[in-house]
Amino acid sequence: MAANTFAPPAAFLQPQLVLLPRTASVVVVGAGAFGGWTALHLLRRGIHVTLVDAWGPGHSRSSSGDETRVIRSTYGSNRFYFDLNVRALELWKESEKKWNKKLFHNVGVLWLCYQESTPLVDDSVPFTKAHGMPYEYLELKELRRRYPLVNTDDLHHGWFDPFGGYLMARESTRAVAEAFVQEGGTFLQAHAQPGNIRNGKLEDITLSIGVKLQADAYVFACGSWMGQVFPEVLKNVITCTKQEAYYFGVPQADSESYDAMPAWVDVDGNDYYYGIPGNASRGFKLGVDRRGESFDPTYGERLANPQVLERARKFIAHRFPGLKNAPLVENRVCPYENSPDGNFIFDKHPEASNIIFLGGGSGHGFKHGPALGEHVTNLMVER
Repeated sequence: MAANTFAPPAAFLQPQLVLLPRTASVVVVGAGAFGGWTALHLLRRGIHVTLVDAWGPGHSRSSSGDETRVIRSTYGSNRFYFDLNVRALELWKESEKKWNKKLFHNVGVLWLCYQESTPLVDDSVPFTKAHGMPYEYLELKELRRRYPLVNTDDLHHGWFDPFGGYLMARESTRAVAEAFVQEGGTFLQAHAQPGNIRNGKLEDITLSIGVKLQADAYVFACGSWMGQVFPEVLKNVITCTKQEAYYFGVPQADSESYDAMPAWVDVDGNDYYYGIPGNASRGFKLGVDRRGESFDPTYGERLANPQVLERARKFIAHRFPGLKNAPLVENRVCPYENSPDGNFIFDKHPEASNIIFLGGGSGHGFKHGPALGEHVTNLMVER
């Protein structure tokens, strides 16, 4: 399969967009993983692009903030996301080399499996072989030998993906925006409000800095705010939940051992705890992927839910016994922009052909940013 060839679902491939000529202008609202990369790819195709974000790229309220994000191709039998991530990985590597910034850490991804059959991983194995990126099956004896920090008593086996790892999330989001500006794009930090829709098109958007912008097309990739910006269309389509991540202080004598761990996912079928090493020396990161409570991304307090934290403490004491009494040194909240089925949303507004929705990251979108932006650009711009 060619590097930039995917097999996306038909609805995603054909959103019935009007192709833009190379002389067109586009406003992209949202400088996160989806918006920033889309703006950069559109710019590189000759489009005049203005990128707008209320608090700036990688800000602390966004889903693209925080220190790190896992990058993995494992999506069960979903070949589209596997292929998309393979392409994204290529683009991440190319970009960090071009920008001379370390964004991708190839520490691998360790899947901790409870049952003999784990479809989430097993069904991806044929794709790994097709791409020449095979995973390694780890029996318990080997799992214990390689990762003595992990309690394997309730596990059946492990899978190790040597091609994955983690991304520096906040840093890379800012790096994309900086490249966008350096290559000729216009960035404005302001809150954007859609104007009137007349004759099937959006007339303009108004910015909080007192400026109105007009363009041939408007891409709204504003993450967890999508449902608030377009409540009449997306209020019940893209919803926001409060997802918590904790940074635990590791023992002084073992700090290097914990930092040397790969990124990992506990495939319990319920909480799906995951972890990432490194994190700019902020501690051992534990994320909770189980969907949390409804959350307002603008006004919600970024405090840990005591019940969720208590459950996370019990888990980490079980899976990593050396962290049984580890202090919580920091916690973060990641607002997930959830779509109904967890898939990305790329479509036009039902009443305005020049409004494009791009969102629904649902907790797994960040890593796909470079390839998704490229793919969306290919579908929007005349080739």
